[in-house]
Amino acid sequence: MPMFGLADVNSFYASCEALFRPDLRGKPIVVLSNNDGCVIARNAGAKALGIEMGVPWFQIKNQDYRKQVHTFSSNYALYHNLSQRVMIALEEVAPRVEQYSIDKSKLYSADA
Repeated sequence: MPMFGLADVNSFYASCEALFRPDLRGKPIVVLSNNDGCVIARNAGAKALGIEMGVPWFQIKNQDYRKQVHTFSSNYALYHNLSQRVMIALEEVAPRVEQYSIDKSKLYSADA
């Protein structure tokens, strides 16, 4: 029987930033767009504070919760590298992997 699965890394950009910073585990993280214009990624901690996707950084940088939030400029070279590593790991468990974004893939069984 053919089977398929979907793989989606939660809060990928924010997760990449936290990967090498274990001290940030469980803390709010946001990633900003090029030139730090707006929020393009946030983890669960930042979502819980009410930080929305796409909000301009200048609108939230002086909020009371700002001292709790760890902010990063986007680092696309890092995200690309870690995405490749995730895809390699997925290819070890599924015979066919179809990547359709930096952090999302479809996995197919051998008979699919």
